[in-house]
Amino acid sequence: MYAGMVRVRSFEERVRELFAGGRIPGFTHTSIGQEAIAVGVATALAEDDYVLSTHRGHGHLVAKGGSLRGLMAELYGKATGICHGKGGSMHIADVSVGYLGANGVLASGCVVAPGVGLAIKRRGSAQVVLTFFGDGAANRGPFHEGVNMAALWKLPVLFLCENNRWASTTAHALSTAGGSIAARAAGYGIPGESADGNDVLAVWDAVSRAAERARRGDGPSLIEAHTIRWVGHFEGDAQLYRSKDEVAEGRQKDPIARLRASLEALGLLDEAHAARIHEAVAGEIEDAVAYAEASPLPAPDDALTDLFVHYPWRE
Repeated sequence: MYAGMVRVRSFEERVRELFAGGRIPGFTHTSIGQEAIAVGVATALAEDDYVLSTHRGHGHLVAKGGSLRGLMAELYGKATGICHGKGGSMHIADVSVGYLGANGVLASGCVVAPGVGLAIKRRGSAQVVLTFFGDGAANRGPFHEGVNMAALWKLPVLFLCENNRWASTTAHALSTAGGSIAARAAGYGIPGESADGNDVLAVWDAVSRAAERARRGDGPSLIEAHTIRWVGHFEGDAQLYRSKDEVAEGRQKDPIARLRASLEALGLLDEAHAARIHEAVAGEIEDAVAYAEASPLPAPDDALTDLFVHYPWRE
């Protein structure tokens, strides 16, 4: 878990540098400070379980086991990217690791996840699907529609809200009636739980229990993981709408530093071991950058490929 969080943060920090330097095109949203949620979820789920992500989804894919080379090349818009340069930062998908896609439409995963859950149920497999969404997305219609359907049909879906206090530039306290998103679960007759989203073990525990319940056939759960967004809504956001004290609070609750302190106290991690982890991760990321920069841009003729799904059984 410690290495996983270091991997996510290091990747995101490098992306920020590359974007600021004009080497990554387009638009990007990073998840620095929210690593405990991505890693806690990925560790709790089985390898063949599915996740649906958000516009802030790099960390989810890295934690789920996605290729750093493929992800970095995708951010560069290169032909060797996971989606051949066509997904970019907000629309990446890697089905090979159960990552069914990031999405720029808020709360979209909440209505796609029940469809995935229904497919799982019809196949009779023991898989589950988890959809990430933010506190702002929880106030959109698709959230309520998706939770209602999943609860009605007892589908193996986990709804996980990453409450980082801000829906773009709108404060959670100013936009959410009742305050608690987890409490809304009662209206659908399913379990709702709040978790410390800066404690990777707390996230792992909540998701593990929800996944076990779903595998038993007892239906969905709603988890609200509280965290703090360290950076702006998007790269380049001046963050004039919030106080610097909040970012300072987030850094004080750094999920990586917290786990490291616990591991050191238990004698499971020391300075040399931590240094080896950081060095290995740094090497992986620089390899991904070199791969992305050396990769070709897509050929113009490829603009019209990957537009339609091929269904061989219809021929």
